[in-house]
Amino acid sequence: MSELYTLPDGWEWKKLGELAKFQSGGTPSRNNKTYWENGDIPWVKISDITDNMYVYKTKEFINKSGLNNSSAKLFSKGTILYTIFATIGKIGILDIEATTNQAISGIQPNQNVDLFYMYYGLKFITNEIQKISVGVAQNNINLTKLKEQWFPLPQLEEQKRIVAKLDILFAKIDKAITLHQKNIDEADIFMASVLNDVFAEFEEKYEKKQLNEIVDNYDGKRIPIKSSDRENIKGIYPYYGASGIIDYVNDYIFDGEYLLISEDGANLTVRKYPIAFIAIGKFWVNNHAHIVSAKKDISTNKFMEYAFAFTDISSYITGSAQPKMSQGKMNLIEFSLPPLKTQKKVVLYLDEISNKMEKIKQIQKEKMQSLKELKASILDKAFKGEL
Repeated sequence: MSELYTLPDGWEWKKLGELAKFQSGGTPSRNNKTYWENGDIPWVKISDITDNMYVYKTKEFINKSGLNNSSAKLFSKGTILYTIFATIGKIGILDIEATTNQAISGIQPNQNVDLFYMYYGLKFITNEIQKISVGVAQNNINLTKLKEQWFPLPQLEEQKRIVAKLDILFAKIDKAITLHQKNIDEADIFMASVLNDVFAEFEEKYEKKQLNEIVDNYDGKRIPIKSSDRENIKGIYPYYGASGIIDYVNDYIFDGEYLLISEDGANLTVRKYPIAFIAIGKFWVNNHAHIVSAKKDISTNKFMEYAFAFTDISSYITGSAQPKMSQGKMNLIEFSLPPLKTQKKVVLYLDEISNKMEKIKQIQKEKMQSLKELKASILDKAFKGEL
């Protein structure tokens, strides 16, 4: 901790390294396919650690040869996993035997430290750990520094009492958070059903046009800037990537209203975020987003944004590991276009519904944020001996 506070009687400050065994993982060489073929040993990456307490499955596996010929280690069930590179402080408890990559530390508490007390305690001190992380493009912390962090420790019986109290309180809060998330999901489902009703009718009534007949393309004006170079040109102008704003820079290459369409990335297939979105004003675009503008006598950017939200583009995407939609493929996507006057009426109708759904979602997000802040407050009390 940056400043040690006074602990209750029976508590003491200990360094993490005194309380647990810390080990980092490793990655078998990707160039040697024999380390990965027919793998049956789970191999945990940062993305495998979610908001759930437990890690019980992985996307990738290695085999015994990969384990024996790398710095990867086989961690037992009940090991705490803590991310130390790039995204610091994601935490989970292994519910299986597994290995990890080098971005994750395996933590095995001593006998006088309750596993779940350590789990909650690491969540509590993560903000302090993030403050001492180093790195420009991404933050890192080595195990030596991690083990030097101070940790408040009561007797084992008190640890278990605190854990039991946290389990009860957090279960209630998490249940409420889940309900708010369900409301958000239902708002998205309702909006999707409205889009389906509108555009399915258009497909039956109006002729189709390819995208290159509907919009003008400005991909040739895009200029990517490396993240390291952007550090030196911070400014007020949005810098757009495939799924939205990723930075701000001190200059712009576009001024006006345009439609940006994802060119590559996993979101093309999972569609967690809109694949087409409007950018207005002065801004910069990298080469991961196509940039177009609707031809004024044919359509509008807003109508095309909604049209993309409805349209299945899976057949225009190439690559599974690294999905991509080239300009050539994108130009072939077909849309059913009603008269321009009808399009504008439809946009007004969809905007009204979309705005209502966004308000509902915003209220739910604010309530979820309040609940997350409540959890942080409860953790603070717990590890100051006030719970």
